[in-house]
Amino acid sequence: MSKIVKLKKGFDINMVGKAKQELADFASAQTFAIKPTDFIGLQRPKVLVNEGDTVKAGTPILIDKALDQIIYASPVSGKIVEIKRGDRRKLLEVKILADSTVLYEQFGQVDIASLDRDALAAKLAASGVWPNIIQRPFGIVANPADTPKSIFISGFDTHPLAPDYAFSLQGQERFLQAGIDALAKLTSGKVHLNVDGSKAVPAVFSNLKGAQVNKFSGPHPAGNVGVQIHHLDPINKGEIAWTVSPTGVVQIGKFILEGIYDASKVIAVTGSELTKAAYVKTYSGASVSTFVKGNLNSGHVRVVSGNVLTGEKIALEGFLGFYHNQITVIPEGDYYEFMGWAKPTTRLSYHRALGLLSFLTPNKEFVLDSNGRGEERAFVQTGVFESVTPMDIFPVYLLKAIMAEDFDEIEELGIYEIVEEDLALCEFVDVSKHPVQELVRKGIELIQYS
Repeated sequence: MSKIVKLKKGFDINMVGKAKQELADFASAQTFAIKPTDFIGLQRPKVLVNEGDTVKAGTPILIDKALDQIIYASPVSGKIVEIKRGDRRKLLEVKILADSTVLYEQFGQVDIASLDRDALAAKLAASGVWPNIIQRPFGIVANPADTPKSIFISGFDTHPLAPDYAFSLQGQERFLQAGIDALAKLTSGKVHLNVDGSKAVPAVFSNLKGAQVNKFSGPHPAGNVGVQIHHLDPINKGEIAWTVSPTGVVQIGKFILEGIYDASKVIAVTGSELTKAAYVKTYSGASVSTFVKGNLNSGHVRVVSGNVLTGEKIALEGFLGFYHNQITVIPEGDYYEFMGWAKPTTRLSYHRALGLLSFLTPNKEFVLDSNGRGEERAFVQTGVFESVTPMDIFPVYLLKAIMAEDFDEIEELGIYEIVEEDLALCEFVDVSKHPVQELVRKGIELIQYS
């Protein structure tokens, strides 16, 4: 039965630079990359191609030696131009110079009804679409051999300047339905599709069958799938749930209906430092320079693959992350601010003493830069973390348990329910400037590998 959940805790970060709901006429990206660092839990990546090889969309590029049935495939067709490695030969990127027209590996249409659960999982794992399926706990690529108790899809995003799925997924209804049909066969429980309860259900989701549609309303992080899991079907020790983004569901659906790995998606190009903030159709791993260079208000900027809370800082010639559906460009904040937090200001802040204007004008959009305005200091316990975390956990105690490497406390205080994005807002409001998301990942790894 569908549920309605109204959340009060949280905070919306209103920023200048939201994408207009139109497809921009940016030039097509020429270079694409697969980055092993995008896939948390990929322990021992093995490259299956060499520089100079030609590939198609769907050609295997990487596998994880520890879970070699899952293929990490090329998003486009073209030529392998560089296999970039770092210290100790750590694999950083596999770069592909794309063809003008994308050619696809042909896997053949999939008849879901004729396959059992394991056979369907094997086909998805061998096609390139499987990395869209993420396991909770730990936030890692799911193991096809596992059967989750339920699968969750968040149909809306409340991160700053996040794309609107009602626009970016237009025309993808039949692929969404095929993707949900496939996911329903992989779980022993329900497929949950969660939508924004403050708005009408988008047309792209309104007629889908086979999923329980739940409504969530409230400030960010209401759109986080981890928060939604917590309120619908919490994860306890020993239990597994899976999550898939709507874009990932579409890719799975295209594989089912057309027998190809189609990594195309409509992303939002956002941020206050852009002359044109709009949507663009591209492929996973695209070079962002095509969308950013020549589209800037100033030359001193930070480019983020993803959103400003959880995204990855990249260079102007960097690449779109596998799981990212937006690019954000903001002013670079590498300057010293006289008087720091004590300086009278009109900037956005969760704390009333620092951001009174944002409370008096809740709908005002702000230009935010990357300046952290301080550095790590003693952990001040103010109760503010709990006020922006709509989950029945104690973030401060959990983070302190991680710092102390107290395994029992880490488990008891809720590590199985969260990944980095679920406490990213704590990092934004933290007056002590702790790397909250890094601490969350440290805690996850302490439990995962203990």
